[in-house]
Amino acid sequence: MQNYENMTIKDLARECQSVDDIIEMMKSLFKETLQLVFEAEIEDHLGYTKHSSQGINTGNSRNGYRTKVIKTKFGNTRLSIPRDRNGEYEPQIVKNYESSINGLEEQILALYSKGMSTRDIESHMNDIYGVDVSPSLVSKVTDKILPQIVEWQSRPLDRVYPIVYLDAVHFKVKHENRIINKAAYTVLGVNSDGIKDILGIWIGENESASFWLSVCTDLKSRGVEDILIACKDGLSGFSEAIQSTFPQTHIQLCVIHQIRNTMKYVASKERQAFMNDLKKVYKASILEQAELEFKKLKESWNSKYPKVIESWEENWLELTTYFSYPTEIRKIIYTTNTVEGFHRQLRKVTKTKSAYPTDNALKKIIYLATMDAIEKWNKPIPGWLECEGQFKILFAGRI
Repeated sequence: MQNYENMTIKDLARECQSVDDIIEMMKSLFKETLQLVFEAEIEDHLGYTKHSSQGINTGNSRNGYRTKVIKTKFGNTRLSIPRDRNGEYEPQIVKNYESSINGLEEQILALYSKGMSTRDIESHMNDIYGVDVSPSLVSKVTDKILPQIVEWQSRPLDRVYPIVYLDAVHFKVKHENRIINKAAYTVLGVNSDGIKDILGIWIGENESASFWLSVCTDLKSRGVEDILIACKDGLSGFSEAIQSTFPQTHIQLCVIHQIRNTMKYVASKERQAFMNDLKKVYKASILEQAELEFKKLKESWNSKYPKVIESWEENWLELTTYFSYPTEIRKIIYTTNTVEGFHRQLRKVTKTKSAYPTDNALKKIIYLATMDAIEKWNKPIPGWLECEGQFKILFAGRI
């Protein structure tokens, strides 16, 4: 292989007749640069240069080279790693246990975070970089983020969150040779500056009061002292859990989810008429007006759809919490659309997978997709300036 070390850019350009020549030249330059680094490292380690008399009787000396093949962006590269007789030298750029350069691992993580399968990553890395990437290597590289997930999930949080949204998104996971449904329960908080953040994601099979109590306890142990308003879908056991942990929190049940569930049980030919009456309820300007319109709705439709009316009555207190607030705050709490938007982003990344082999495989892709989403959340949610002043008045002393 030609040595490019003493060649100028013009000399290098003359040597290249095609794109393949350029890639080959870069691969060679990359290898030669690494070799120079190794030589400098071992000289620094031993305290004298190669063939220097200073090394006589020092108790340690060079002991030839060992061969190591690493995976890089330029393909598989064979390196000659210097050795010392005492076996104390270890390269700092490519550690003894490493089989690839960090740039390659970053590429694998980037592709994995976009939802690409192991097979797709293997094909992509081979086509673009000429590197053979096995499924075990992809797994080994992505497993390195598991400690980061634990650290992120246990990081300290703000003292107060004016709004917290809760919702679940479901995935299929292999468990004991069968496929089961598991939910990723997301807690999305809006801090005092109006900036969104994912406070945590918990993987579970069944929601219950005890499950949500553990989530609320987790949030409290990480520094959360107060939540002003919690917006949720119909999550079983959440209301009891949060009231025992954050007793001053107001709970708002998602009105849009309630409407969707309602319309499933209304005959298609009567949906428009029913919806016209229902709009008068949830679009009322004050709670008293909403109660009056609901009474009319019940009188008109209870005989046909008693279960629908009963559902609204059972959830009435949590469905109408938003009437206690000005219009600006109502707009951002009457629905859990904020966290649903985040879940739509997760689905875009995970839609290529029919099932995940383990909980950890699911956690890894969710974490990487979450980091991508959070990176873009650097501005307050729409309308926050007006809401911020109202929160300070309505919750004086708490925010």
